[in-house]
Amino acid sequence: MKIIEVENYQEMSKQAAQYIIEKIKKQPKLKLGLATGGTPVGLYQKLIEDHRENGTDYYDVTTFNLDEYIGLQGTDPNSYRYFMNDQLFDHINIQKENTFIPSGVKEDSEQEAKDYEATIKSYGGIDLQILGIGQNGHIGFNEPGTSFESATHIVQLATSTREANARYFARMEDVPTKAITMGIGTIMKSKEILLLISGDSKTEAFNRLVNGEIDPHFPASILRKHPGVTVIADQAARLGVKVHG
Repeated sequence: MKIIEVENYQEMSKQAAQYIIEKIKKQPKLKLGLATGGTPVGLYQKLIEDHRENGTDYYDVTTFNLDEYIGLQGTDPNSYRYFMNDQLFDHINIQKENTFIPSGVKEDSEQEAKDYEATIKSYGGIDLQILGIGQNGHIGFNEPGTSFESATHIVQLATSTREANARYFARMEDVPTKAITMGIGTIMKSKEILLLISGDSKTEAFNRLVNGEIDPHFPASILRKHPGVTVIADQAARLGVKVHG
């Protein structure tokens, strides 16, 4: 696990964007795994700025998002399809049909999970997966206790996860209770992983990631067994954490 230390959120976003841009230039048909939430917003802004200023080409890039809420249409402003269109896809020259996000409104959610997993496999897997980390160590919507071998599946969201996401909704009761998420096993099959960690609310998670035991009750801990993980962590997230070994 390679750890890149940066000063702040803006620098984290900038370095993450440059990492992705360099990959796309070397591999125009990159299969890119994407994340939602507050952490990658700055990254997506930097990618848009670069596209406008330098013309980085996304036409042959394929993307796979980690997750989606169960029960939200893609036109719902709180859905992750809407988020990705609004925060990135509508502003670069990517082909929308090459942007995959699991559906949260299929009648058979379990079948949708299997189909999404099969789609990822049909493209040869993910070359570079972008991740954030939850305070409880969740990656994607894989909550504590999720099997490290899990494929794309339906998950009951932890109260802490729903509370963390409640700021995007009018009321706490509007936050969905279930989601469809890429599994930990699926994530671990990515050729490379870029994990972004920012802010003092993530200090404990960063500490457990780098110094704790590998434990299903802290899902992100399995990333230490992946041969190609790069972590970009800002000063606030690293404060007081000593990285051993």
